[in-house]
Amino acid sequence: MYKLYRPKRSQWRIDFIRWPIVFILCFTLIGCASHPAKTKPHPSQPLPSDLSKMRIALEKYQDPIVAVRDGYLSMVGCIESPSGGVGVRFLNTSLMSSAANPDYPPILIYEPKGERLELVAAEWLIPVAMGIGEPPKLLGKPLDGPMEGLHPLMPKEMVHYDLRVWLFKENPAGLYSPTNPEVTCPRKLAYRFQEKPPRRVNKRPS
Repeated sequence: MYKLYRPKRSQWRIDFIRWPIVFILCFTLIGCASHPAKTKPHPSQPLPSDLSKMRIALEKYQDPIVAVRDGYLSMVGCIESPSGGVGVRFLNTSLMSSAANPDYPPILIYEPKGERLELVAAEWLIPVAMGIGEPPKLLGKPLDGPMEGLHPLMPKEMVHYDLRVWLFKENPAGLYSPTNPEVTCPRKLAYRFQEKPPRRVNKRPS
């Protein structure tokens, strides 16, 4: 004759506590596997201290709405070129001056990612018409130029100096390269433009 197995009360208590814990751990592990942690698009290589401070100061603009509230307005078009992408520029004309202030870049650059915009770079643009003497520098780095305006979003008559710094996204072409081969514009985007390298101007207009 078989006897019915009856676990001791202490064992019931242990199983009652143990099994919910096992289920919670299993669901937690499954959830972690299906939703990997998101990482910020920061360069993997450490930046010089001055640029690192600059990046920290601009962190708030990871949210483009914050940039708009601070006076940056979208230039709408997403720019690409044969050497790589640029992205969508947000311009703050009140920050344009005859000197490159590292704390206040006149342009922020975003890359479209799905339905979002991710901050990838900052840009310093100084029109020659602002009365520049010597070629401007940013933290000792000379700005590129002088060059014609960047067609099609600028008139070519807008001769200027320019420097992009890829503070928020790794750039195989270099930290100060005008374009980034890792940046792309969605093919279905209506305002997607190919930008040719700007023509250099040998003599600055008076």
